[in-house]
Amino acid sequence: MSVADIARPEILRLQPYVAAEQVPGSVRLNANESPDSPWSRLDRTPLNRYPLVRPLELQQKLAAFYRVPSSQVLVTRGSTEGIDTLVRTFCRAYRDNIVITPPTFDMYKVYADVQGASLLEVPLAADKDYAFDADAVIAKADENTKLIFICTPNNPTGGLVSRDDVLKVVEARRDKSVVVVDEAYIEFSESPSLVGEVARYDNLAVLRTLSKAFALAGARCGVLIGCPELIALLGRVLSPYSFSTPVTERVLDVMSDAGFREAAALVQRGIDERKRVSAALAGTPAVTRVWPSRSNFILVRFREPEAVRAVLRERRILIREYAHRPELAGCARITVGTPTENDLLLDALRSI
Repeated sequence: MSVADIARPEILRLQPYVAAEQVPGSVRLNANESPDSPWSRLDRTPLNRYPLVRPLELQQKLAAFYRVPSSQVLVTRGSTEGIDTLVRTFCRAYRDNIVITPPTFDMYKVYADVQGASLLEVPLAADKDYAFDADAVIAKADENTKLIFICTPNNPTGGLVSRDDVLKVVEARRDKSVVVVDEAYIEFSESPSLVGEVARYDNLAVLRTLSKAFALAGARCGVLIGCPELIALLGRVLSPYSFSTPVTERVLDVMSDAGFREAAALVQRGIDERKRVSAALAGTPAVTRVWPSRSNFILVRFREPEAVRAVLRERRILIREYAHRPELAGCARITVGTPTENDLLLDALRSI
């Protein structure tokens, strides 16, 4: 079997949209574009023409950065578009399901709900720092499980899932499910990525993003890495021209040796601040619990959430509360900011 055997049959039969041919230097009268742009003075590249169907130069640069062939890379508008495309490619409405391990990133559930796919949940062990249980995930999956999402480091708990546990699930579900490893925060974990395992497992997909470590959240650039057959399948579903010309140019500006060094320095500053802020929070009376974090945020539990909410609102400091999540009662996720921002937060909590 191959990964194509897991996909929706209608996707295999799908005839992808055939975009207008794009030949550099040609007279383009085949795509119903405007022949000129009154705004060209504002743009590095005039925007009257469609971008490439797929941003090939950016795809190649990202592939080189992640050290994989470009045939294993799909560039998406944020890693969330990668999640959406995976669910639409593999899950038949009201028949197939996905497995998630709450508390985790909400968008896995959102896209499953949109597609009409059901949800199987294997909660993380709250009494063990929200530990991941590979055997429980394997036991929960059934014959209709098409996708298993593993977020590592996990959002919002900040914990890392071990490489052995991930690969145990991948092995167990070979020819049955695609295991999607969401590594949005992996750069902050000081641990290796699973990208290198994609060549061994055609049912492994790895999500990466430039939103966090590269400080490009506003650009919406995500990367899905998988075997070439998986990338080709997803490419049938992903809309053409989806990555805009200005965003492509902006991201390409960052894809340089200097850009990589600056991103690495940014990550290291974030790690240093995370350690400092975590230690300070642990000694703050308003805080009853600080979970270990391998990401750019910290999960905490407050003694009096209402008092914290009032003080932070007064000082115009925003954190992510989880009052609607029973498994995270009294908890909040605090993003690691600049030293000045972090000090403002700590001063506010110490005043309670």
